Formats: sequence, structure tokens, C-alpha cells
Amino acid sequence: MKNLKKYLLMPAILLAVVSCSNDDENPVANSVALKFNNTFDNTTIILGDAASTTTSVKTSGAGQVHRFSELKYVISNIRLVKTDGTEVPYNVNNLDKGAVIVDQSKAASLNYVMSNIPVGEYAKIKFGLGVKQVLNALDQVKFPSFYAAAGANDTEMMWEWSTGYRFTKLEGFYGADNKQMSIHTGSTVEGNKVDATSYVQGVDAYRDITLELTTKAIVGKNAPKITIKADFNKLLSGTTVITLSTGTSGSSNATPNIHTALQMVKFVDNLGGNGTTDVKGMFSILAVEN
Repeated sequence: MKNLKKYLLMPAILLAVVSCSNDDENPVANSVALKFNNTFDNTTIILGDAASTTTSVKTSGAGQVHRFSELKYVISNIRLVKTDGTEVPYNVNNLDKGAVIVDQSKAASLNYVMSNIPVGEYAKIKFGLGVKQVLNALDQVKFPSFYAAAGANDTEMMWEWSTGYRFTKLEGFYGADNKQMSIHTGSTVEGNKVDATSYVQGVDAYRDITLELTTKAIVGKNAPKITIKADFNKLLSGTTVITLSTGTSGSSNATPNIHTALQMVKFVDNLGGNGTTDVKGMFSILAVEN
């Protein structure tokens, strides 16, 4: 009887082993890692204060020397596009699971892993620089993790005067005398602050980025890594060459002035493209590792 039980168990054990083996050999999904490399041209940026001798320094097209002490931006609404054109969205309506605040001072934030991506060959990646309008509200209940990350004292990716998020936050210095530079972008609203129901969309600073991969990302047994370069030389020397100033006129665009929404759009278009003729902005693909 014992021998009979043993023989009856053997096929079940073999079936389980074969099943596990097939799962390993023929997965239905795997992860895809995104790595963000923030640069001046092709050199990774080093942050620092005005007195630092190691801080990355760049001269703009207008001849202005500048450097960053803080560099942060929001990536959300990520979609991978298969070679047949099928778009695979990744938690595009969930900021907790599908968005990241890239922070040059935090190495962990430069690497973002997307899980459970369907097996296939991918030719493009799309993502948002910022938060699309329908999600751009400070919703602590709906997205507590993202809300906490954006509002942390060392992050401060929220507008003090509005209900939405900052999309980019750049602090630093410019000029031979290291004048303060503070450039923040994000969508604006118009209306009565006392009456939230009166708010309407003002300037839309969200930009949708589309990048063709340098080689196909093959999701299967292996988990690809896609390295994305963000070239911040384009902040001041992109489609529009911007001259920073600290005067009091409406054309001023660096602190101690707060640049106007009209001036902000110049930075937004340099960083994220204009959404029509330029859908790449400062971003490009450095490498795809399968």
C-alpha cells in the first residue's frame, strides 16, 4: 500500500516540477527598470553650493555660467509601446504606483522599476514630465505615498499657493557673482483661492515625452534596463536661449523675482518640448540593456 501511494504521488510531483520549469522558461511578464542620468551635455551633474569646487558648472548660450544646488522633477503616466504599436500603460492613473520624483541628491530615485510588464518587444517609451491635469491635485487620501514624497521638507514639490504639484524644481546660482537661481515649473490655475470650485486650468505645464529606443527592449526571461538622459543644458540653451535676470520687469525669470507664467513656459518648452514639433525636450535614450 505504501508503495502504491508512492507511485501515485510521483506523477503529481513530476507535473509540479515541469509546471514550475515552464513558468521560468516562458514567463508572461517581467520587470523593466528605468535609469535617469541627469547631465550637462554628456557629463553627469554634481550638485553643490556656490563655494563648491566640485559642482558641475555650465555656460549657457547667452554666456551665463550656472550651477545647481537642487535638481528635481516628476515623471508619471509611463507607457511602453510594442513594436506593433500597442501601448502598455503602467499605473497611469495612480501616482502612488506609477510616478516618481527624480531627485539628483537621492541615488535611489534615479532608478525606477516597473513590475509585471507583459512579455514582448518594445520599441518606444512615453512618459509625462509633470502630472497630467486630471491627477494634478494635492490628494492625500487618494495618493498618500506620492503626496508624502512630494510634501517632504527636503522635496517640497507642491505649490504653496495652489492645489497642484511642482513639475520641476531647480535651485542654484548663476553669473560670476553667484546670484541666486530658482526655477520652478508646474501647471497653474485661475480662480478664487477661497472657492476651490472656481478654479479653472491656466497654463498647462505638463509635457508628454515620446522616445524611440535605441534597440528593442525585450521583456521575457530577462528584465531590460532603459537608461534615459535628461540634458539640463537645454534649460537655458534649448529651443529658446534664455537670459536670466533679477530685475523687477515682467521679463525677469530668476529669483529674487518670481517668473511669470508666460516666462515659465519658455523653461517648460526647453525641458519638455512644446508638445507638437518637439516631443523629446531634454530627454533621450542612452542605452537599452536586455
